[in-house]
Amino acid sequence: MGPDEWHLTDDIDELLRHAGDFLRSRPALHTIPLTVMETLRTRGAAAFGGEAPAFGWLERAGEGRAVFHLLRRLNLTPLTPEQADALAAHLAGTGRVLTGVSADHDTATAFTEAWRRHTGATPTPLSRLHLYRLASLTPPHPLPAGRAREAGDQDHEHIVRWCGEFVDAVGEATTVDAAGWAATRFAGKRYTFWETPDGAPVAMAGRTPLVAGQIRVDPVYTPLRLRGHGYAAAVTVAVSRAALSAGATDVVLFADAANPTSNRLYRRIGFRPLADFTTYDFA
Repeated sequence: MGPDEWHLTDDIDELLRHAGDFLRSRPALHTIPLTVMETLRTRGAAAFGGEAPAFGWLERAGEGRAVFHLLRRLNLTPLTPEQADALAAHLAGTGRVLTGVSADHDTATAFTEAWRRHTGATPTPLSRLHLYRLASLTPPHPLPAGRAREAGDQDHEHIVRWCGEFVDAVGEATTVDAAGWAATRFAGKRYTFWETPDGAPVAMAGRTPLVAGQIRVDPVYTPLRLRGHGYAAAVTVAVSRAALSAGATDVVLFADAANPTSNRLYRRIGFRPLADFTTYDFA
């Protein structure tokens, strides 16, 4: 395989003409590129702080077989080691500087090794995530006292504050505040609260818009002082039901591989492992 089978573009419509069918063929596995590209298509680069994205697709026999988007880091759909090496050679040949890569574990590792060979970059593992897909929703019994409530405009300040607390809790290198809200990955989502019987919010879950039949649950957050009461399970069930009611055929979510509590929770309510994802940073 030669590098010339990879095609680069900054035109999202061109990418989707060539590889849209490929992305839609496995919507659960391709949740990240599908969601990112829909956000770019509908809200523009301003949704990512004005950063100009780059895209590419691997074409064989006139069909798209793989896709990448370069936005902050390189994000890849699954590749063979040979395909990863060809892409690394192609990107290195253009003089692009990459800050990191995120993909399923085998692809991310293969690309990282290829990028090191072609550029001398030093990789550092940053995170490992499990991707789950909902099989059969199984609410916990009993549910904690209270109810789910769809968040409205009046809840915006609360959502911004809790998303900021969430990124601090999981160690994401980003800032979430009212001024920069529109350029965060949390904007453009719909949120659900779990409330106690007296109306106090105790947990929150968000969901992405429906794209190609899939919706991703993100984030799920319970303040530290309120954990251990089943609120996260309750709100995840509620937002998953909302996703199914919105027409999703695939409901997915990511969980930190190093967090056994959240992984047990998601499995208990009906999510099943689909793939492992790894992110590397490049020095």
